[in-house]
Amino acid sequence: MSTPHNSADIKDIAKTVLMPGDPLRAKFIAENFLEDAKLVNNVRGIQGYTGTWKGTPVTVMASGMGMPSIGIYSYELFKFYDVENIIRVGSAGAYSADLKLFDVVVADSAYSESTYAKEQCGNTSDIQYPSEELNAKIIASAKNLGIETHVGCLHSSDVFYRESKDYLKTVEEKGCLAVEMESFALFSNAKVLGKHAACIVTISDSFVSPEETTPEQREQSFTDMMKIALDAAIA
Repeated sequence: MSTPHNSADIKDIAKTVLMPGDPLRAKFIAENFLEDAKLVNNVRGIQGYTGTWKGTPVTVMASGMGMPSIGIYSYELFKFYDVENIIRVGSAGAYSADLKLFDVVVADSAYSESTYAKEQCGNTSDIQYPSEELNAKIIASAKNLGIETHVGCLHSSDVFYRESKDYLKTVEEKGCLAVEMESFALFSNAKVLGKHAACIVTISDSFVSPEETTPEQREQSFTDMMKIALDAAIA
């Protein structure tokens, strides 16, 4: 079995998938955490690997950037590969001065101006929600590992480079802690298909501070988030 964007056989994809945006982060997780990791997809360079974590099969597969991209890959995994859980492991820009570089944020909701949910399934809400069950596993995993997390709303933006700053008032009113570009679509797909989705991100840069991480750090240094997600994946 395959889809236009995934050449893997259904038996090669685990029931739980960790989904970073960056294919190189997927490769890093597979090579540094999974045992017996096997490349199962590389269509369009969107690398997917399946191996085991503490004896349990886990797949890690990139989503690419933005809601249209994660919308395609997560839908196919849920619908055609019988995946039950997808945990996005991404990076985000902080809106709050309380968030520092490398802090970990667990999304309890995702706000977006995007029309993704409306166009995909007719849902006109500007807030989408993760699986409470999966989030509970993530929070428990972080606690067991002794890793501090922040929990709150993420802003899923369709635009990386903006000419206007008017949106900042809205995201402040919505209580968004940070901005990324994927979780709104992932949560919408999970709801439509009766599956579980969650999003855990690491702060890579800030809108209230000039600090930012390097591409290499974003690929290889967000290990707290990776450990939390992996333990949640097998809980």
